[in-house]
Amino acid sequence: MTKLRIYQIDAFADSVFRGNPAAVCLLSSWLPDALLQEIAAENNLSETAFVIPHQDPAPLRWFTPRHEVPLCGHATLAAGHVILTFVAPERESVIFTTPSGDSRVSRSGEKLTLNLPVVPFERVREVPIALTEGLGVESHEVLRSASDPNYLVILRDESEIRAVEPDLRRLESLHPHGVAISALGTSADFVSRYFAPSYGIPEDPVTGSIHCALAPYWAERLHQTTMTASQLSRRGGRLGIELHDDRVALTGSAICYLQGQICVV
Repeated sequence: MTKLRIYQIDAFADSVFRGNPAAVCLLSSWLPDALLQEIAAENNLSETAFVIPHQDPAPLRWFTPRHEVPLCGHATLAAGHVILTFVAPERESVIFTTPSGDSRVSRSGEKLTLNLPVVPFERVREVPIALTEGLGVESHEVLRSASDPNYLVILRDESEIRAVEPDLRRLESLHPHGVAISALGTSADFVSRYFAPSYGIPEDPVTGSIHCALAPYWAERLHQTTMTASQLSRRGGRLGIELHDDRVALTGSAICYLQGQICVV
């Protein structure tokens, strides 16, 4: 019987039951991929992060209940919180090596700052019918990111973002793409929601990785590199954003909800 330390962290949250929950499992070495996927499915959260904390930089991978993914922001913030709080509290930052390159989580006062690579995007000329029907609204602009496969759909305003009631079955047919919708905000510079039903995530509460593509888009639209963003899910979450050339710094809070161990054969 193998026992693993596990934590459940609410990322980009100022209190429990807000932000985006992620599981963080600490490993001494990699387990078989099939077992990692089973653990993620059993956790049934949008993401489970697996990290080998004694290595520097620390290897990090992310699994949804159905698939491994190339980039995940909130689970990286959660993994950083676990290491800087429970594993090595004397440290001020931790570097992770991931499928999308190296990322750093640093203390920023009472908050954490996550440094991720910018995700390039391109404008879509032929919009898939499943995307239009799945959202049920006419888009102002449609973008697509390649390295982290997602459609980015720009709508008119915050009220339209809040009103979207997606047809998740239609959006699921867009796999491997998830779907983000975004618009100018009223209480933040821009707002968004994110759907990834083919990954077992109907609507993600707060999605760090999608802001790696939204940040350069809105920086171009707003002519500024420092912004605030709000994700308008039921749990909600708020991010501070700074764009630095080919990197994005996302700042937010993280709260530990659960810590314990799991037992796997």
